[in-house]
Amino acid sequence: MSSQTKFKKDKEIIAEYEAQIKEIRTQLVEQFKCLEQQSESRLQLLQDLQEFFRRKAEIELEYSRSLEKLAERFSSKIRSSREHQFKKDQYLLSPVNCWYLVLHQTRRESRDHATLNDIFMNNVIVRLSQISEDVIRLFKKSKEIGLQMHEELLKVTNELYTVMKTYHMYHAESISAESKLKEAEKQEEKQFNKSGDLSMNLLRHEDRPQRRSSVKKIEKMKEKRQAKYSENKLKCTKARNDYLLNLAATNAAISKYYIHDVSDLIDCCDLGFHASLARTFRTYLSAEYNLETSRHEGLDVIENAVDNLDSRSDKHTVMDMCNQVFCPPLKFEFQPHMGDEVCQVSAQQPVQTELLMRYHQLQSRLATLKIENEEVRKTLDATMQTLQDMLTVEDFDVSDAFQHSRSTESVKSAASETYMSKINIAKRRANQQETEMFYFTKFKEYVNGSNLITKLQAKHDLLKQTLGEGERAECGTTRIQDKLYRL
Repeated sequence: MSSQTKFKKDKEIIAEYEAQIKEIRTQLVEQFKCLEQQSESRLQLLQDLQEFFRRKAEIELEYSRSLEKLAERFSSKIRSSREHQFKKDQYLLSPVNCWYLVLHQTRRESRDHATLNDIFMNNVIVRLSQISEDVIRLFKKSKEIGLQMHEELLKVTNELYTVMKTYHMYHAESISAESKLKEAEKQEEKQFNKSGDLSMNLLRHEDRPQRRSSVKKIEKMKEKRQAKYSENKLKCTKARNDYLLNLAATNAAISKYYIHDVSDLIDCCDLGFHASLARTFRTYLSAEYNLETSRHEGLDVIENAVDNLDSRSDKHTVMDMCNQVFCPPLKFEFQPHMGDEVCQVSAQQPVQTELLMRYHQLQSRLATLKIENEEVRKTLDATMQTLQDMLTVEDFDVSDAFQHSRSTESVKSAASETYMSKINIAKRRANQQETEMFYFTKFKEYVNGSNLITKLQAKHDLLKQTLGEGERAECGTTRIQDKLYRL
């Protein structure tokens, strides 16, 4: 194979690698665009809901005032009538009693609609505004962690690119050294054949030292080239091993990101959104159900939609809609250089000892990291449960606001002590945001730990497969074991 052909082949390999990296970069960018569009869509939805409930609250207040004016108009008429001055309950006619009850019901409906206005303005709209703040805040935090994930992925791919080029370079040098060694061996063989053909008796006395000097030069040159070949071959073997180990780690990291981390990142963006929105809709439902029970049939449709608010289902829907963006890319394949047929980690001497030390170091490090990461995971699960308890508290029942008494002020007072209490709302908000901050800190720590474990585990498994179960190496390397125990 000519040098031009070899150079063209190398360029094709590098171009293929760069194309694969470019595709991954494009996917990462599109993922953020997709999540950002999802957040913008939610913000627009929340904005529309706020505008809707603001207008509905104004209508309810206008309706309440109209009912109050209507009731007062006819009540004043009754109070000014002559019959009212002599009215006694025991003489009250049933049609008149119905008339009084109609006016009483009108006043009751007026109070109910005023209460509905108060709930929409000071509860539902406030909740929707808070959810909008949460969407912006959670997306920003999730994006920060996502950018770190992307940087980690690009870092491992760049490392893979570096070790691949190093392997290619050392392999080329090994081939060159092997070619020079073979050339020296041919010269030695040619010199030996010449010495055999010529009889020692035919050689002139003055030619013998020159002949011996030539043989020594060839032998010395062969020894140098043999040493250079051995050195380059060792460098090539080590570089190939590093390339294969990094290849396994890179594929494991990318696979973990697309299969697990992307899903977890979407969960971070969705953190509390569905639960908070469900609570808001349930506040609205409770108000409407208590205002007019005859409207249950229509409101059941809304309740069914609220019951079906499902973070996991929405996440899968988003991922299915953008399948090409979120599906894992093809794994990186080993790219042999210049016809190199070795595609596995070499455990032959003199790198066997080094690989064995590396294997035990990875094994020890993984054991420690897994214990530490498991503790972080337990803390993360406990924090998530606490956060879910905060977000799913059943504070959406506003039936108390529709309990009618002689004093409307007592109704407002009772309501202000529960669901509309600004002190309680501020306290719950502070606790929620503090818990969220702790959750993101632990989530970041867990992701970093699990990413490191994934890469180290891939290298560990590949070394374990190469070295066997470790028993063979442990039997013959007591000194290495002692050194490892001291680390």
